[in-house]
Amino acid sequence: MMKQWYSPAKLNLFLYITGRRADNYHDLQTLFQFIDYCDVVTFNVRQDNQIHLLTEFVNVPVDNNLMVIAANHLKSYVNRQDLGIDITIDKKIPMGSGLGGASSNAATVLVALNQLWQLNLTTETLIEIGRQIGADVPIFIYGHAAFAQGIGDQLLSVDIPEYWYLVTNPNIEISTVKVFNDPELTRNTPSRNIEDLLTLPFDQFRNDCEIIVRKRHPFVDEVITFLSQFAPTRLTGTGACIFTQCQTEQEAKQIQKKLDNNFQVSSFMVKSLNRSPLYK
Repeated sequence: MMKQWYSPAKLNLFLYITGRRADNYHDLQTLFQFIDYCDVVTFNVRQDNQIHLLTEFVNVPVDNNLMVIAANHLKSYVNRQDLGIDITIDKKIPMGSGLGGASSNAATVLVALNQLWQLNLTTETLIEIGRQIGADVPIFIYGHAAFAQGIGDQLLSVDIPEYWYLVTNPNIEISTVKVFNDPELTRNTPSRNIEDLLTLPFDQFRNDCEIIVRKRHPFVDEVITFLSQFAPTRLTGTGACIFTQCQTEQEAKQIQKKLDNNFQVSSFMVKSLNRSPLYK
C-alpha cells in the first residue's frame, strides 16, 4: 500500500557564522522556519531487503542520493535485513537553492520509514541518525521553527510570526562548499542569545554568506538590490534562492509582477510555517 508524505522547504531568516571548527565545519547561529512549499514523497513497503529510488535525478547517482543514504542508515541502525522500500518523489523544491530540499527529503524518509517499518524510534534518535547525513537534516525531523546553533543541529523551538514571502530562484547553482571555504567569508560574528536576536526587526537580520554570494554572483546582487526597493529581501542559506518578506499575499503578487517585468527568473509565493507539514 502506497503512502504519501510531505517534504517541506525551509528559510534561514538569519545566518551568522561565529567560528570555524577543527573539522572544517563552521559554528553558526540561524533561525529556521518552514514554508508551505513541499516535495511529495511516496513510499511502498517491500519485504525483500531492497531499497529502490524510482525517480531519476540528473547528475546525482542513486547511491549518492540522500533519500537512499537515509534509508540505508536507518536499516543499519536497527540491523534489520528484511526491510525494503520503493521511494518515488514529486520534486518541486529547486535543487541547490538554499531551501534545504535534499535534507528535507532525507528527513522525510527517516520519519516515514520509522512509522512504515514500525521501528518506534524516538525523535531524538532519528535526529541523531539525521545528523550523520547532513547538518540541515535534524531541523526537518525536529519539525518546528527553531533557533539553531553548533553546525545548525542544536535546536531550540521558537514561535515566530508567519508571513507571506516571495521566493525568487535566479536559476543559477551556488556551491555551498565554495561559499564556506571562501577566504573573505566572515567567520567571527559575535554570538548572541535568541532573546536579543528576536527583538531585532526583520530588516536588521543578516546572512553572513550573502555578502560573498553577491560578490561572486553579480546577478544575485542585482536581483536582491531590485527586490529590496519594495520589501526586506535576503538570501536563504548559501543560496541561490532569495526571499522577500510581505505583509499580505497581494503584496507578494505585486512585487512578483514587478520582478517578472524586469528579470528572467523563477519565483513563487509561500506562507511561512512554525509547524512542519511533514507532521500534518
